[in-house]
Amino acid sequence: MLLIIGASLALVWRPAIETIDPPARQSFDPELVKRGRQLAAIGNCTDCHTVRGGEQLAGGMPVRTPFGTVYSTNITPDPETGIGHWSEAAFRRAMNSGVDRAGQHLYPTFPYDHFTHVTNQDDGALYAYLMTRRPVHAPARQNQLSFPFDQRPLIAAWKLLYLRHDEVRPDSSKNSEWNRGAYLVEGLAHCGACHTPRNAFGAERKEAAFGGGEADNWLAYAINVQSPAPVPWTEQALFTYLRRGWHPDHGVARGPMAQVVSNLSPVDADDVRAIATYVAGLFGSPASDRIRSAEAVRTEANKAPTAAPQTSASIFAPNAVSPATNTGAAIYAAACASCHETSRPLPYAGLNLHLSTAISAPDPRNAANTILYGLPALDDERSPIMPGFAPSMTDAQVGALLIYLRAHFGHEPAWSKVEQTVAQARQAQAAFLQTSADPPNIATEPLPRDKP
Repeated sequence: MLLIIGASLALVWRPAIETIDPPARQSFDPELVKRGRQLAAIGNCTDCHTVRGGEQLAGGMPVRTPFGTVYSTNITPDPETGIGHWSEAAFRRAMNSGVDRAGQHLYPTFPYDHFTHVTNQDDGALYAYLMTRRPVHAPARQNQLSFPFDQRPLIAAWKLLYLRHDEVRPDSSKNSEWNRGAYLVEGLAHCGACHTPRNAFGAERKEAAFGGGEADNWLAYAINVQSPAPVPWTEQALFTYLRRGWHPDHGVARGPMAQVVSNLSPVDADDVRAIATYVAGLFGSPASDRIRSAEAVRTEANKAPTAAPQTSASIFAPNAVSPATNTGAAIYAAACASCHETSRPLPYAGLNLHLSTAISAPDPRNAANTILYGLPALDDERSPIMPGFAPSMTDAQVGALLIYLRAHFGHEPAWSKVEQTVAQARQAQAAFLQTSADPPNIATEPLPRDKP
């Protein structure tokens, strides 16, 4: 019995790391801070640790899980409520092991299962960047987790099962760009945290890596051979999309992905190219039937727009015409066709919906979110915009529009429970707004970019 108790304590207990006086900003090499800023952008740190309308990096952002809601913490150098008293060793332990300075296990909503791959040098650069930000006094919000998931010792058992302390080892058969991309994607960028499905315990299913997941009621598409994109992704398309936030074959980044590409826009092009190279390898070379399907999609997309949308079923997904399809066709003609059937190119016109991954996706979540909440205009920037129709359309109308879009532009069988998905999208938005310090008009509004 004593051995069991001792083993349990060894599993759970972690010592506190001694506090330090907050280091002076001038004590950090400006070049190290600059590098840390780039790494923080790749890691999407600001978006996860900043509540909408709140102070930058001061925490409070809700992360909803099947077990309840976890709120991100204050990572500004405030001594009382942030990480001002943390040494670099304490910060590195949090990144690599998910344990804070006081020895408390951190919930894996903080993706240390990916950050364990980050080198000590990069952890040091991130530490330098964070410790030179403006301190903000912002006490942590109380997590809202049901029993027994509110008991932190359980996290130690989760780590025993799922946390691996290993490195992303270079593959000698690949070039340096691919290996750099592997390091970033598997580590700091933690792409799999959204794009990989999870098991009943909230851990990524490694056997289904990059097979599609979810984030904030958005579907994170599969970024491997299971991709639902009507036209296969290429390395150049990925680079353009990650760099500019849109691509003519794939449309405009929305939801959480809009935040990711906004953060990547100031990152060194070489790092973005490396990410694109590695992810292109995950997609693999398209099979011959995939190429033929993409050619058929392009042919359909290049046809001159019809005078009015047809209610006949798509040549790709022969779904029966229904009253909802006819209603959706009328809504499309009135609200959508003027932008989506135009000769103007992206990003200032709507995507030709034959090319839309959202319309060809396994479920209608992303299409519903986009119709309801649109694409926001960015302050002081020329950018694509789309109005949101949440105030002017009922769930039944949005559902009818989605049914029409899937039948007319989609390449797969009809969706089920479409109107229910629309209602869930509204509920998710309402829950999001309740947790914002100063709610924006729409869920896809990006955060202000950090200033150097």
